[in-house]
Amino acid sequence: MKVAIIGGGPAGLYAAILLKKQRPGADITVYERNRSDDTFGFGVVFSDATLDNFEKHDLPSYRRITQEFAYWDDIAVHFRGTVHRVGGNGFCGCSRQKLLLILQERARELGVALQFEVDIDDESRFADADLVLLADGINSRFREKYVEHFQPEVDVRANKFAWMGSTRPLDAFTFIFQETEWGPFIAHAYQYEAGHSTWIFETDPETFERAGLTGLNEQESAARMAEIFSWFLDGHKLLTNRSMWRNFPMIRSKRWVKGNMVLLGDAKASAHFSIGSGTKLAMEDAIALAEAMQNAPNIKAALEVYEHARREEVEKTQHAADVSLVWFEHVDRFWDFDPVQFAFGVMTRSKAITYDNLKLRAPDFVAEVEKSFARQVRGNGFDVDTNKPMVPLFQPLRLREMEIANRAVMSPMCMYSANEGVPTDFHLVHYGSRAIGGAGLIFTEMTCVARDARITPGCAGLWNDEQEASWRRIVDFVHGNSAAKICLQLGHAGRKGATKLMWDGMDRPLEEGGWDVISASPLPYFPDSQVPRELDRAGMNAVRDSFVAAAERGERCGFDMLELHCAHGYLLASFISPLTNTRTDEYGGSLENRLRFPLEIFEAVRAVWPSHKPMSVRISATDWAEGGVTGDEAVAIARAFAEAGVDLVDVSTGQTVRDGQPVYGRMFQTPFSDQVRNEARVATMCVGNITTADQANTILAAGRADLVALGRPHLVDPFFTMKAAAWYGADGAFCPPQYLPGKEQIFRNSVRDRQDLEELRIKAKPKTRAELKAEATKPLAAE
Repeated sequence: MKVAIIGGGPAGLYAAILLKKQRPGADITVYERNRSDDTFGFGVVFSDATLDNFEKHDLPSYRRITQEFAYWDDIAVHFRGTVHRVGGNGFCGCSRQKLLLILQERARELGVALQFEVDIDDESRFADADLVLLADGINSRFREKYVEHFQPEVDVRANKFAWMGSTRPLDAFTFIFQETEWGPFIAHAYQYEAGHSTWIFETDPETFERAGLTGLNEQESAARMAEIFSWFLDGHKLLTNRSMWRNFPMIRSKRWVKGNMVLLGDAKASAHFSIGSGTKLAMEDAIALAEAMQNAPNIKAALEVYEHARREEVEKTQHAADVSLVWFEHVDRFWDFDPVQFAFGVMTRSKAITYDNLKLRAPDFVAEVEKSFARQVRGNGFDVDTNKPMVPLFQPLRLREMEIANRAVMSPMCMYSANEGVPTDFHLVHYGSRAIGGAGLIFTEMTCVARDARITPGCAGLWNDEQEASWRRIVDFVHGNSAAKICLQLGHAGRKGATKLMWDGMDRPLEEGGWDVISASPLPYFPDSQVPRELDRAGMNAVRDSFVAAAERGERCGFDMLELHCAHGYLLASFISPLTNTRTDEYGGSLENRLRFPLEIFEAVRAVWPSHKPMSVRISATDWAEGGVTGDEAVAIARAFAEAGVDLVDVSTGQTVRDGQPVYGRMFQTPFSDQVRNEARVATMCVGNITTADQANTILAAGRADLVALGRPHLVDPFFTMKAAAWYGADGAFCPPQYLPGKEQIFRNSVRDRQDLEELRIKAKPKTRAELKAEATKPLAAE
């Protein structure tokens, strides 16, 4: 077999090593445009888990690499005169040049041919090769040459960054957040060998301009950075090596394979430096390709296996990198945070690290986070313990005069089980059991303000006396048997009305028994959906009056709070989104105009809703579709409602148009809650694939939301919150007297179960290489 590898970086060299080990008789040549000892950048960083992977696949190169590494466990966050150190992370740094020389040496040992200073721009010279690896880096010529085939998407990010070095020794992976007269600068720094450290400087484009960095050469830029960070560099110089400021390109390629050619490393996909994953991804690409070649019957099949099996892991890493880079791009959102909360946000920014696993590795740090959160709660008038505080999920919250005992919320979820809008015994059990189960706040499903405002024939309503009586029964049960508060969510289906029950075909139009639907514009949801009537002023008045009447009924029912549903493509949302609002009158066009009618409804409802009771609004913070609402517009939307008197923004996303492309994942909507909360400066509730109390604590402690709504977890476990209270020892959680023996038992058992699990996790966690090295160099005790 003949293999040509274009690009002699870590991806190309490691692929050559692994393929040559598999097939000693193969003819493998690596072609590199630079000299053998050329390199750009300074150090590379790997986690212990990545090194474990290297150890498994090629022990000789692994041993040589680890002999050259600098090891550390801590991450140090410097912010506003404080430093917080978080241990147990397991990182290793190495000179990029030494890494390349080690891989070159190992490749030669195995019989790989290495050709340097050879510039390849035409693969036709390898017509006799069985396999061609395109590992020519982030600016890949071949990816661009065959751009129509590979179909790369390049997202050039806003922040400016420059890669430099220093002789300043470091004993931790160090983040420095430096305030200047021009704006914030960030340094990502780590030691990669004795006396040498990597420094990546980052800032937003406005700060970059104000600081006068535009047009400076490498030495001038280094001098400016050395001046800004002089207090930390302590006399050590900054070193340059092609250290020009640039913007990071996030690259995703629709295809990785063309015939017998395959993209590897940054040529196919890039991940932001803030999670230190570039070289890791490149070398793990080589591992994945070698594994595919080992087991597949031929090269074509191997490349198919490689692309399909590897893509998921790469995209997961890229998603984490995306979330991380956005945090750094918008660090100004958190600049007024308490420093310990800020540091917690740094640690949990990509969602890979959560509250519980951070508490295992750095219990003292998380204890400070808990105290900081409790101090904020105490500052809002609650007499809570700040020395031994409860976890954030079990801290109280006040909205106007409504006090919520904890931050766990049962999300509004349509049950499609009402009878002509009348809630049934099903609803009594559904809401009552979740309230008894301990949730601080219960949301009703979207309750429709008129018969023709329903989504489906099974939707609940509040337009007549029978419905009001049924809802009052539910509210009375919740108040009489739990400590939960209950919020009425009011909405109008708009163009998504007259559809089938969810389990019969969600959003599909009724085949019979339907009703006329309305919307901002006459645009059907599906091509075969009913075309809605464009709402005129008389229709707007009727809709407004139905909302007001339903709110008045809600007050008579005794609801503690009211939410206006302005999301998910329903009537009010259809005015807000430009994808569903094509009007040319004063209710269309600009965002101000598109918000006019939803704000009118909100203000009319707010006027009749008691002033001591809070109101929230649910919004779709993005339509997940080109030309739709964006996160930045969501901030403006939230501000407009806040000015009108909203107390909480329930931040959801999407469901506006049927061809939206959501990016799902754990806590996938939380970044939008984060943006709205910390830019609009309004309380938020986050929702969306949040499944554990651990995740809820992570979100709250990092200041990304004030309440956490959980939907599906509550569907299968009415006592989700009570179980979480037992797990975290929140023994003040309310429990009906009938259930007290069960509460006492689960609280006793949970103490032991938590201790057992934590001990098991600690025992199962391998020692980091930094710990092993420290043990190996520790002097033997005298006998």
